[in-house]
Amino acid sequence: MRKVIVNEWMSLDGVVQAPGAADEDRSGGFKHGGWHLRYFDQVSQEQALKNVVEAGAFLLGRRTYEILASYWPSAPENEQVIAEPLNTKPKYVASATLSEPLKWQNSKLLHGDTAQALAALRQEQGDDLHVIGSTELVQTLIEQGLVDELRLMIDPLLLGGGKRIFGADGALRPLRLVHSQVTTTGAILATYAPADGDRPAEVR
Repeated sequence: MRKVIVNEWMSLDGVVQAPGAADEDRSGGFKHGGWHLRYFDQVSQEQALKNVVEAGAFLLGRRTYEILASYWPSAPENEQVIAEPLNTKPKYVASATLSEPLKWQNSKLLHGDTAQALAALRQEQGDDLHVIGSTELVQTLIEQGLVDELRLMIDPLLLGGGKRIFGADGALRPLRLVHSQVTTTGAILATYAPADGDRPAEVR
């Protein structure tokens, strides 16, 4: 069975919206796009590269897919260490609006019920499935008990509002800390996994 590993850049108050650029996602009137960049030091860059290189495939929501697909196929030579695995490895996209064939190489739409399709992928043999961004997709994965690891970079700032991956559904989901490290900018790299016995036996 493959692990589903969620990779997120997050503010201290849990916001994950538009970490990389001012115009990345202004929905809901979000004004702080690009907030993460000041905290992205050498330590965190190495961790981000490691996550991309070790992934067997990527799980992406529509918005994240479109952002990545607009940049990485024509990325400059000095960024090929990240571009090559992103471009060549399989990418599974959860979207009700996109249609195949998808333009970015090795990209495929998930058909039918998203949770069931993801559960089936997770049961396959192979290297782990990594999720990048994809707020709504991550919420679905968490709700259905399909996340094996949360790899978070928690930046020392408050954004006051914006999209979050943790819903307000009233469910108790204990986690255990697998690894943590403080970066030179005061951000925390933290890996969490579901506490023993807290994963549902099957998708609800």
